[in-house]
Amino acid sequence: MTRLDGTTAPASQTLSRGIRILEVLADARGPLSIDEIAARLEVHRSVAYRLLRTLEDHGLVERDAAGRIELGARLAALAAGVAHDLQAEALPELTAVAGDLGVTCFLAVLDHEECVTLSSVEPRHAVNPVAQRPGTRHPITRGAPGKAILSLLPTPAWPSGVSPELAAEVTDAATRGFATSHDEVIPSLRAVAVPLVVRGRGPAAIAVVFVASAHSDAEIAARLTRSATAIRDALGG
Repeated sequence: MTRLDGTTAPASQTLSRGIRILEVLADARGPLSIDEIAARLEVHRSVAYRLLRTLEDHGLVERDAAGRIELGARLAALAAGVAHDLQAEALPELTAVAGDLGVTCFLAVLDHEECVTLSSVEPRHAVNPVAQRPGTRHPITRGAPGKAILSLLPTPAWPSGVSPELAAEVTDAATRGFATSHDEVIPSLRAVAVPLVVRGRGPAAIAVVFVASAHSDAEIAARLTRSATAIRDALGG
């Protein structure tokens, strides 16, 4: 582990396990029992219990009516501070796209070799909108936003093992300015994404996810591009 001053130090196993619990709960997308959490961490139940008590004291996890564990509201406050200016400028645009197209619109950023949803907006009047929760993550090599972000990176910065087929898709995305996917992250869902470049920030993308749409991929991409430009301009290019 590298300290802030550049020197090395052994990683804290307790801290690492606590963070891992938060990741497990985020991936589960629903409450888990202490036994389930312990099993996923491969630790004894008593170890998981002590870690959960500490996280609970800080509001990072909470218990539902059945006593199962889920992420706490305090995490939302912490998440709101991540790239605050980017989220603040993106939110009106995400809302406008969701309203215009009737689909869920979200902002995704690069986190190591994963694509992470930073914020999202569902359409107000859709019957069954697709949920895209903030914190949702998947490998950058899957899905439209991942491809859009990859199109901003030099090839040497790509994860190892990128297939020739994916490389061709990313090249196409870079040429036409948007990426698409179908059944890649969640079965039956489609996505369209455009890259978002903001000075002083890492690679990002604005995307929509849906089951079906009356708009073509190109039409959706054109609308997303307008919002990406608005966000970039608002943040100084």
